Amino acid sequence: MASTAGIGRASLFLASGTIVSRILGFLKVIVLARAIGLTSVADAFTVANQLPNTVYVVVAGGVLTAVLVPQIVRSSLHDDGGTGYINKLITLALVILAATTVVATLLAPVLTRIVGARFSDDNLSLAIAFAYWCIPQIFFYGLYTVLGEVLNARKSFGPFTWVPVLNNVVAIAGLLVFMAMFGTDPNGQRVAADVTPLMITVLAGSATLGVVAQAVVLFYFWRRIGLRYRPDFGWRGVGLGAAGKMASWTFGMLILTTIAGIIETQVATQASGGDDASAAVLSTAWLIFMLPHSVITVSVATAYFTRMSEHASLEKTALVRKDASSAIRGTSLIIMLAAAVIAVCAYPFATIFVPESFAQIQSVGNVIIAYILGLVAFCVLFVIQRTFYALGDTRTPFFFTLFQVVLVVLGVLACSFLPNEWIAAGIALVVTVSGIAQAVLAAHLLRGRIGGIDGRRIAQSLAKYAAAAVIPIALGIALLNILGGTHDGGFAVSGEFPAVISMLSIGAVMATAYFSMLILMRTDELRAVLEPLAARIRR
Repeated sequence: MASTAGIGRASLFLASGTIVSRILGFLKVIVLARAIGLTSVADAFTVANQLPNTVYVVVAGGVLTAVLVPQIVRSSLHDDGGTGYINKLITLALVILAATTVVATLLAPVLTRIVGARFSDDNLSLAIAFAYWCIPQIFFYGLYTVLGEVLNARKSFGPFTWVPVLNNVVAIAGLLVFMAMFGTDPNGQRVAADVTPLMITVLAGSATLGVVAQAVVLFYFWRRIGLRYRPDFGWRGVGLGAAGKMASWTFGMLILTTIAGIIETQVATQASGGDDASAAVLSTAWLIFMLPHSVITVSVATAYFTRMSEHASLEKTALVRKDASSAIRGTSLIIMLAAAVIAVCAYPFATIFVPESFAQIQSVGNVIIAYILGLVAFCVLFVIQRTFYALGDTRTPFFFTLFQVVLVVLGVLACSFLPNEWIAAGIALVVTVSGIAQAVLAAHLLRGRIGGIDGRRIAQSLAKYAAAAVIPIALGIALLNILGGTHDGGFAVSGEFPAVISMLSIGAVMATAYFSMLILMRTDELRAVLEPLAARIRR
């Protein structure tokens, strides 16, 4: 009971940090849309600013997440409590990150041409200029992940989710400086030729400065828990071979997802240059999609991940299975509601980013809906993947990711034949369908790996949540129509403030109806959430 309460407290603290960070992240995207719009210049900046993420994820991102926590938990059994192992592993990671950053910066024109292959010459040149400023983020994303995952493994969960707040604050400040110096362009009338070197420096430089601040501040929290990093290049004889084997499968998996991501971007930029949804719109819609996942699923799963790794290291498979089931059922209860509310409120949500064009509101809204249909499966998959990582198995995730990537690549290439206005929505729908198929396959493989996953109970819970969402969705759609959220000039899509008021109203009605239905259905998972909360209120 105490352990479950500890998971709950850790999850709540993580979620609170993520909520603040995501709110600021939304504000950053809104300010960015005011500064440069969501058209061709925004597409160039989006491609360049995603490059460091793409390269980092391929080289080290998921590898560090998949390998660091389980290996550090196991190393805590060493005589020195794992300190020597941590220093060796981090030194190796930072050397790889530094070398990667230097090489990627030198190859900025090549990498940008690969991702933005369908850009015009002017837009490609602008994206390359942005990329030189953005690519150094690779090293600092890696530093943030390394330092943060060590803190997570030592059960200091807060800093990893709270320091991105600093990143967003710095980036927003940079955008405000940009607008003060160069004015706003919410409709995206500015073209690549209008963007000066100073504009590039302020816009991309401030984005990179935010990532630097996010990483460096974690050294302070290391010192708070008594950790001191000392470079150690003696990498032999401490079991890094096992970590390397795990990392090799994860590296292969990330290569696959990156290939799929590049193809998505290339096909999406086919629609760049006009008012049709393209790379910037996909990026914005994905941010909205990731909000409930980051706040709920990642917060809960991160806290469970350390415990699952501990249970796996002691070969307590039954407890790993119990943790995975609890994490899936607990997170999907809220995720089901979040998916329903965001789908109903997609057009008002889009209005916050593109308030002056109903055609663009429809484009962004349709992409949001296409993505959000796969939210529950995406969150279930995340927990399953982390369960494999806790078991020290990165090989199996490679194969179910390969399955998904094949589906995505085939589907996205087919989307290139759609009319430009439907390409982005088509890509989002392909990602959703392939993600659902991947989650089903992953669950089947995990069932074989640990002798069951409490599948019947999970399926019953998901069916109960879906049934409970039917009436709330009907009520939400009715209220959306009353507020004029589906036609040009309607209150819900007439500006940012009306959109926010409409979303809050619809969300409140849907949440009340959803939880009322769950109470009537005597849902055990809801009781598990409400009873500790009620006890705390009584105290």
